[in-house]
Amino acid sequence: MRLDDLPESGNIEDRRSEGGFAGGGFGLPIGGGGLGIGTIVVLGIIGWAMGIDPSLLIGGAELLSGSHQQMQAPPTARRTAKPQDEMGRFVDRVLGSTEARWRDVFAQDGKTYRPPILVLYRGQTYAGCGEAQSVMGPFYCPLDKKVYLDTSFFDEIARRFYGCDVGSRSCQFAEAYVIAHEVGHHVQNLLGILPKVQEAQQASGSKVAANQLQVRTELQADCLAGVWASRSNKRRQFIDPGDIDQALQTAAAIGDDRLQRQARGYVVPDSFTHGSSEQRKRWFMTGYQQGTVQACNTFNAAQI
Repeated sequence: MRLDDLPESGNIEDRRSEGGFAGGGFGLPIGGGGLGIGTIVVLGIIGWAMGIDPSLLIGGAELLSGSHQQMQAPPTARRTAKPQDEMGRFVDRVLGSTEARWRDVFAQDGKTYRPPILVLYRGQTYAGCGEAQSVMGPFYCPLDKKVYLDTSFFDEIARRFYGCDVGSRSCQFAEAYVIAHEVGHHVQNLLGILPKVQEAQQASGSKVAANQLQVRTELQADCLAGVWASRSNKRRQFIDPGDIDQALQTAAAIGDDRLQRQARGYVVPDSFTHGSSEQRKRWFMTGYQQGTVQACNTFNAAQI
């Protein structure tokens, strides 16, 4: 993956030096916050993989009730900037690439793409959807339209989930895929998909049905990540041989079935929230091979 070919963003809130909640008083427990659809990105599967009871991270009732408690805004407006460290510059360039490509896609339909802010943090911070903790993995909050990322998750991908080869350059594309997936949730939010899914979840009255809708939402974000990769590579030829294989390896590594089997020794499909390894790989490749948003309609697909 050739970073020098990617544009910079500057839409980064770097909170890594703060440690906890800056200013105090902004933390809100997960159990009382109400996480919106699209924000629960890896809570359950990471919980199982790391030996943490997912019920401590996700309240099932919140998924169905749609209750939202937006956290108090910080006393002063946050500044966005371009990080100067190596990891920060990497995230900034990947984010800049997603902005360029989605700006083009939206413009083709006569729409304006408004990019998300990406928050870099360590350990924990506040978010519009509740307390952000590194154990959650990266997530997107539709209430404040921000992506939250503790980059220690990238080490988890390489070392715990074996999603890519530690220290390899191709591991960078696997990390870029993770960022593009979260930006995919932002695209869903701008297109009005996330609110419709949440309404359908509430109307279903069933946790199993709500989980199935969540899976389709996550697989669509995987597909949209593939669309970004396809369009970016056609524009700048930044993908090296082996990069796509690493992204597929990462998608497989964080599939619900694989993580559940590793953690518990068996699989419960009705509890899936992100899709199986095969599904995640297939939908990423669908987006990458076809390169269109229309190809990513997981909700009308007879079989996901």
